[in-house]
Amino acid sequence: MKHDKNTLPVASIGFTGKTAHKFFDLLKEARVRTVLDVRLNNTSQLAGFAKKQDLPYFLEHLCDAKYVEVPELAPEPDMLKRYQRKEMSWENMRDAYFDLIAKRRVESNLDIALFESGCLLCSEHLPHHCHRTLALEYLNQHWNNRLSVTHLT
Repeated sequence: MKHDKNTLPVASIGFTGKTAHKFFDLLKEARVRTVLDVRLNNTSQLAGFAKKQDLPYFLEHLCDAKYVEVPELAPEPDMLKRYQRKEMSWENMRDAYFDLIAKRRVESNLDIALFESGCLLCSEHLPHHCHRTLALEYLNQHWNNRLSVTHLT
């Protein structure tokens, strides 16, 4: 992850559409130290190698990285369902998600140091329409663009 001395490197990744080999290699190549799980449901069998029960072991042994759940950055179930069913536009999803995490006061309640060499994890393959991108956008707005973001695809 590239960054200047005034910013902290942070990445984002989705596990869907990736083999375990590709997923863990991307994390190693980016020198990720902490995977920040921002998923709403991280125990589903559909998560395969990225299940909450297994991921800490894989990260430690394959990447020398830690696993941290950050539920404060997960969307509400209804919000996500409405977006997935196309009952809500991406712009409305963004607004609703920003309102939600503002109410949670994530910019005050989360330590920016947690994000240094961290990587936000979600299921979405690409970052373009995923709440992990919105979370980083929101935090950067409130943390004076201190996060230098790289999306691992």
